[in-house]
Amino acid sequence: MQPVIDIKGLAKQYDDGFQALKSVDLEISKGEIFALLGPNGAGKTTLISIVCGIVNPSAGFVAVAGYDIQTDYRQTRSMIGLVPQELTTEAFESVWDTITFSRGLFGKPKNPAYLEQLLKDLSLWDKKDNKIMTLSGGMKRRVLIAKALSHEPEVLFLDEPTAGVDVELRKDMWNVVRRLRDNGVTIILTTHYIEEAEMMADRIGVIRRGEIILVEDKNTLMRKLGEKQLKIHLQNKLDAIPESLSAHNLALTADGETLEFTYDTTSERTGITALMTNLNAAGIRFRDIETSQRSLEDIFVGLVHEERAP
Repeated sequence: MQPVIDIKGLAKQYDDGFQALKSVDLEISKGEIFALLGPNGAGKTTLISIVCGIVNPSAGFVAVAGYDIQTDYRQTRSMIGLVPQELTTEAFESVWDTITFSRGLFGKPKNPAYLEQLLKDLSLWDKKDNKIMTLSGGMKRRVLIAKALSHEPEVLFLDEPTAGVDVELRKDMWNVVRRLRDNGVTIILTTHYIEEAEMMADRIGVIRRGEIILVEDKNTLMRKLGEKQLKIHLQNKLDAIPESLSAHNLALTADGETLEFTYDTTSERTGITALMTNLNAAGIRFRDIETSQRSLEDIFVGLVHEERAP
């Protein structure tokens, strides 16, 4: 099955020499929610801007539903909705005029019933006649989402859509996103809220210094969240892990004072009982034990701060 977004060898270097993207390859399937995570400056917005036709790539190929974004610009742009980070709206227009005009820009026939339902879904219907300049920041964010959806796009980009907005808007927006996904719309979001990616995404990608370093099914990552770590604080330092304990998934801290044992809580057997037996047999005594569990944020932070081997 052809991906709805197909990116091959995508690169972007700006005039000042900054390499924002380095040979990115990525495929996104129709109807999935794909979360792109990465620190500020990692290349998230540049990647989205290229696919949306706002920024020109230095190299590479991007297709939307089989159409080249450069040679078939009108076709691909009409299939895409974008909610940018910045609050960019015509301040003196009413909410209704803004979304009606946006729909017309893409040559879509009038459909007031669709736009009415859209505004109701985003809790904007009672503000439809208000000028945008009179709205709060959260309401302006809702208008941006409505504009992006006004022409019924097949692909929706959400670039940090809930940054700095209230909890109520987040709930409204994610309800809309779920309905869109159920109707076959493909959604790509960038977010700093790890829990949103954990809650909403089908797959998660991590970008660092202009390169995609991980693309993984969310459920696979969630299985990793089942990993726990047992820290065994020793009475006496060890110079190395004894050979008799090599069968266990153990690591020794640099100071030699703690053994770390990683195990899967979803497994029928964790291996802790066998480890304790073998520690006793090896004459290793400990003064304390503690457990900790990795979160998706731990995995993410570890990936984006990991330095490459020399």
